[in-house]
Amino acid sequence: MIKAAFFDIDGTLISFKTHQIPASTIDAIHQLQQQGVKIFLATGRHPIWVQDLGFDFNGFVALNGGLCTTRSGEVLYKKALPAEDFKSMLKYQREKKSFPCACVLDNSIWANYVNDTAIALYNHVGVKLPDIQPIENFADQPVYQLIAFFNAEQEKEIMANMPGCVATRWHPDFADVVPKGIDKGVGMDHILAHYHLQLEDTIAFGDGGNDVAMLRHAGIGVAMGNATDEVKSVADYVTSSVDEDGIAKALISLGIIEEKK
Repeated sequence: MIKAAFFDIDGTLISFKTHQIPASTIDAIHQLQQQGVKIFLATGRHPIWVQDLGFDFNGFVALNGGLCTTRSGEVLYKKALPAEDFKSMLKYQREKKSFPCACVLDNSIWANYVNDTAIALYNHVGVKLPDIQPIENFADQPVYQLIAFFNAEQEKEIMANMPGCVATRWHPDFADVVPKGIDKGVGMDHILAHYHLQLEDTIAFGDGGNDVAMLRHAGIGVAMGNATDEVKSVADYVTSSVDEDGIAKALISLGIIEEKK
């Protein structure tokens, strides 16, 4: 019996085409809540980048699992990047090649600079541009995630200098850099422990590379129709796209909610 549902945001709840959540998705989530199912957001975003969604929820698996909180903001788990890795990244920027990079702190997000690629991406997901200041200022502060605009080829060289971190991406132009051992599946476990829920009673929805661990881990992992082939290959069920009412259709097909007449 499903008691907890985990939803990625971009490309899963929110359409990249309309920047909206389909009405069918909101209605389906309301039906889950009426059945007593707890709702959690599992995202690469920081909670400050999550606005009104049209439904309430119980908590966050944020920063790809690096920050887990209740809806009220109680921190259940968080893990910062190793300070040495962050300093190695700064050294690479100084000595080899600079790239746009945003640092996610406890309650703020700051970038060294943005270029056209970064601006297009932030607009694509409908979030405000981070404020700008030298990210060297954060060398001695906890940084929980980097939003790093490097391509797959650069990634190999940069991440070789950050052995305590991993890069996860759902877009070719940027990667989320998080501490090694962190992913959305790990974040799920911290949420489930807090709410005394069992993994087999969960369902999770996602579409990007950073959702793979979560879909593998959940009792039922559902890939959206707009998901990458990698995501679809690990899912228990593949539904239609976010723009084709994929979440509602999956929940109905799996017998978790009823289709409204």
